[in-house]
Amino acid sequence: MSDSQRGNRNLALRREHRWDAIFAAVGLLLMWGILWVLAALFLRLLIDGAERLNPAFLLQYPSRHAEQAGILAAWVGSALVLLVTAITAVPLGVAAGIYLEEYVAPGRWSAVLEISISNLAGVPSIIYGLLALGLLVQGLHLGQSILSAGLTLAMLILPMVIVSTREAMRTVPRELREASYGLGASRWQTVWYHVLPQATPGILTGVILGLSRAIGETAPVIVIGALSFISFLPAPPISGTAPFLSFDWLHSPFTVLPIQVFHWISRPNPDFHANAAAAGVVLILLSVGMNALALYFRQRARHRQFG
Repeated sequence: MSDSQRGNRNLALRREHRWDAIFAAVGLLLMWGILWVLAALFLRLLIDGAERLNPAFLLQYPSRHAEQAGILAAWVGSALVLLVTAITAVPLGVAAGIYLEEYVAPGRWSAVLEISISNLAGVPSIIYGLLALGLLVQGLHLGQSILSAGLTLAMLILPMVIVSTREAMRTVPRELREASYGLGASRWQTVWYHVLPQATPGILTGVILGLSRAIGETAPVIVIGALSFISFLPAPPISGTAPFLSFDWLHSPFTVLPIQVFHWISRPNPDFHANAAAAGVVLILLSVGMNALALYFRQRARHRQFG
């Protein structure tokens, strides 16, 4: 290589490094800008709702009087709806991701499935609400219940779980599969004992991020008939008599935190706006907590893998 060629190559490398540094600086600046905006919004909510953030606010039912109103029915309803969503979407999504990634041969059929799932991930959430209204509420006669809401949100996050499962499994080296096959393992044994443990951090992250999106959705649950005012709790899932499990709560009317916030913020009384701000703080903390939980499980799974 001549001196001129070497000089041109060094110049090109310096130019690439310069652009990398510029891109990193712009990305860092934008990230901090977004974080400051989010922090300012959260601080404003915290200031507006600080006087209502107390244990009584979490343990009281909604009321016509702002100072007596709480979010007990809303956060219990959110928890039960999210439980149905997780029980439905996680096994189906992970199983579908495994099937599409490990068992479906590349071809026209797999391409159609992949495009369809990617498109479903971008469908507006209210479309899922309209689908659930016709299919679940009216078609299957499930009514305006916790079961309908959980299945609706499960349909909403199912494409996200499938995509995250497939992406996590793609990060597992092909050599690991070939080594397992070389030792006589079947495809399922390879997937269960080698591929899934390696892909678990990514799968958990995708699942919890999907659930954190579901807990903040409003449009689908409004469409299927979530109540804006409810002064009772569903029947408990665990009973004191055999068989100790009750499923009556699945058919109970419900409300969720986003609906409660929407109801309060639409009232003209400023005291209800303070309640809405306090409920918004709780909702944000729940979402942040779920994302932190995803990070924790991801780091723990990685620690188990690499010691």
